[in-house]
Amino acid sequence: MTEATPTTQIDNERTRVTEWRFRPGAETGVHIHEYDYVVVPMLDGFLKIVAPDGTETLAEMKAGQSYFREKGVHHNVINANDFEYAFVEVEFK
Repeated sequence: MTEATPTTQIDNERTRVTEWRFRPGAETGVHIHEYDYVVVPMLDGFLKIVAPDGTETLAEMKAGQSYFREKGVHHNVINANDFEYAFVEVEFK
């Protein structure tokens, strides 16, 4: 497994901002979000989302089109593109 590369940009008592970079096929690994969060895609592309039961979803991402999720999301995120992909994640503590 090739791991995605997180770079923390801000981490204070209220917010954590992380840039995630994925080489083709790279993944976050299975994780559960402990905070509500917003994802801001930096590029157009596709991410494969794998649920704990193995269900796979292909999510189309559009540069700059943010989305919000509540805490508790449990998944693995994989770059489904043949190019490096990146997004910024903003977590609300």
